[in-house]
Amino acid sequence: MCGRYVMARAVGDLLAQFDAELEHDLEVARSWNVAPTARVPIVLERLVEGAVKRQLHVARWGLVPSWAKDPSGGARLINARSETLLEKPSFRKAAVSRRCAVPADGYYEWKQGPGKSKQPYYVHAADGQGMVFAGVYEWWKDPGKESGDPLRWLLSTSIVTADTPTSRTGASVFDELTALHDRVPLPMSTETMEAWLDPQADDAAGLLDMVRSGAHDAASGWTLDAVGTAVGNVRNDSPELIKPVEGLF
Repeated sequence: MCGRYVMARAVGDLLAQFDAELEHDLEVARSWNVAPTARVPIVLERLVEGAVKRQLHVARWGLVPSWAKDPSGGARLINARSETLLEKPSFRKAAVSRRCAVPADGYYEWKQGPGKSKQPYYVHAADGQGMVFAGVYEWWKDPGKESGDPLRWLLSTSIVTADTPTSRTGASVFDELTALHDRVPLPMSTETMEAWLDPQADDAAGLLDMVRSGAHDAASGWTLDAVGTAVGNVRNDSPELIKPVEGLF
């Protein structure tokens, strides 16, 4: 997966879609060009006084492990490979007990052309209902801040990715995506998301296998459009970025 995606829905829409609640008031900035280290919405479930609560939070995109000396390395951990999620020190504890869903309207991939030319594509759900990616999250405590400082704790997240599988039973959007990149963000259906978020589930390997096996069905409504090259500059951020154009090649 490339490091840019679209998240342009309002807080109220996200709360309604995921039947979630807020622990604290928050703002979600609409963006058509989300880049690493941006603040993005995530959905997670927590046990609060014995009851499971589904909540919407805002996290920094790029996971900062709890043991990190500072948050600078998080920019390199925007994605977590599903094949090694339970092995890598940066992700394995989060995969066991801090799983989340990362909502998106779509994401971008680039196709290499002649020379240095690249054609960006916008991958999205054809019905406009958005996507939900498997994710993990972590809390990092800033040792340089006092205990009462609201900025002492940093919430961060990574999107779980998988190899781009070719279709087993006919044409699939994954067959097209394989020509762009060998990795995809791991999509979830409503059913697989319910299981992935469960804070009481302790079979992380089984959950990961379940989400991976359901990827084809979860992405069955995806499509992709060629879009303009302006998305390559992170300073550009408007709905015009996802407007379909004629491809360069």
